[in-house]
Amino acid sequence: MAGAKAEVRLTVAVRTAVVASRVGRPGPLVATVAVLLVAATFVPLGYIVSTIFSTGLDQAAQLVFRPRVGELLRNTAGLVVCTVPICVVLGVGLAWVVERTAVPGAAWWGPVLAAPLAVPAFVNSYGWVSVFPTMHGLSAGVVISTMSYFPLVYLPAAATLRRLDPSVEESARALGSGPVAVFLRIVLPQLRLAILGGGLLISLHLLAEYGAFVMVRFDTFTTAIFEQYQSSFAGPAGSMLAGVLVLCCLVLLAGEAGARGNARYARIGSGAPRAATRVRLGLGTIPVLAALTAVTVGALGVPLWTIGRWLRLGGAKVWDLGEITQALGQTVALAAMAALITTLCAFPVAWIAVRSTSAFARIIEGANYITSSLPGIVIALAMVTVTIRWAPPLYQTVAMVVAAYVLMFLPRALVSVRAGLAQVPIGLEEVSRSLGQSGVVTFLRVTLRLTAPAAASAGALVFVAVATELTATLLLAPSGTRTLAMRFWSLSGELDYAAAAPYALIMIVAAVPVTYLLFTQSRKAAGV
Repeated sequence: MAGAKAEVRLTVAVRTAVVASRVGRPGPLVATVAVLLVAATFVPLGYIVSTIFSTGLDQAAQLVFRPRVGELLRNTAGLVVCTVPICVVLGVGLAWVVERTAVPGAAWWGPVLAAPLAVPAFVNSYGWVSVFPTMHGLSAGVVISTMSYFPLVYLPAAATLRRLDPSVEESARALGSGPVAVFLRIVLPQLRLAILGGGLLISLHLLAEYGAFVMVRFDTFTTAIFEQYQSSFAGPAGSMLAGVLVLCCLVLLAGEAGARGNARYARIGSGAPRAATRVRLGLGTIPVLAALTAVTVGALGVPLWTIGRWLRLGGAKVWDLGEITQALGQTVALAAMAALITTLCAFPVAWIAVRSTSAFARIIEGANYITSSLPGIVIALAMVTVTIRWAPPLYQTVAMVVAAYVLMFLPRALVSVRAGLAQVPIGLEEVSRSLGQSGVVTFLRVTLRLTAPAAASAGALVFVAVATELTATLLLAPSGTRTLAMRFWSLSGELDYAAAAPYALIMIVAAVPVTYLLFTQSRKAAGV
């Protein structure tokens, strides 16, 4: 009898192990879909490489090593070198003030300092240029970029500060270290990942941004590529500029990966989670509040005041409901399609990343991040070239626009979906499969239901990104397409700032809920 029971237990254990292996291991369908997605993500890089060889190395060298490219490289490098450190200092400083000091209204300042992410950079530029028409050049680009992108450092820095164990800082102070020494030797090193990650995101945004710098008449690689595209379509000069821009992106990625290192940043053991004692500002309260107010006015007050001013000056006639409704409808349609398809495409990649630790999984996940780091104009040029040469019927179709959006914004969906899948107890899937349910039914009834909130968050992020995307849409959109961003750009380009104001306002309003979602998610990640 004992032997029979042991045999039954062994059989059940073996069957459970088999089911668990089937649930945890990505199937051939998932792997095939993921490989196809990776192949699609390499289209932009393949386009650049093929263009170089088709142009010829000698001619390519002549197009790359010329004064114009040197000027663009100096402009772009100067923009990155000036803007990123300012954003880092501003983002970390604001995060420390909000999270570690007794500044009045700390709970209110948190979401306010995250809110500038809801204002597209080209709308911010529109606001500043309207107030200061003489703004131009590098200094203007740095001011507008700083006001637009410092939250990319502020949010991760604030989240990290909330997670830090205050006992380490208390020990340093007990050993005689002053506040400055504690911050520089204890706090700042633990913000390394937040600073590097935020700095990388800002750098990639600076390389990709087009509209904001055109308005202040500052030439970068992206603005020059667009000019080349308009004058000579997909000529070799623009393609070589795109190649240099891709190389800059890869250098930034490699530099961030090398600077990140392999140091451990997590505490050993669970510890006793508690909030750090807030520092009293005393006489510094007024200067700190003045600084917070100045940043808020620069990042939010200027564009919002400008929009309100132009709406007031334009009156009711700027609210062309027919044009606005058409632009809003096309924007919502494109953004909804892109959000749905991108989120669905994120599932197989996230599944492999979560359920496998192989080199294949790392390659599948990493390839999407590399491609998404490329500026939208490079991806758009690649899509234009591919469709004209090999699939002319797809040129300037909705399918190509949505495909470009998927390549550009897949990582935004992947981050959320991956986090959601990682929190799904694999035991529930094993139970479903052991009860005879197929993999598809198990996914729909168990996995998908549990990851639905994360998938909704991913879709919302992609939706707003598409709704405010400009460069790729300008190059790829079918004739007659007029999204909110395109209508705003067209009217502001004609210096009809009053007519452009409603479109700017609608884009900001659409982005506010997702910006608040990012803020709340950062607080949840920190256990607040």
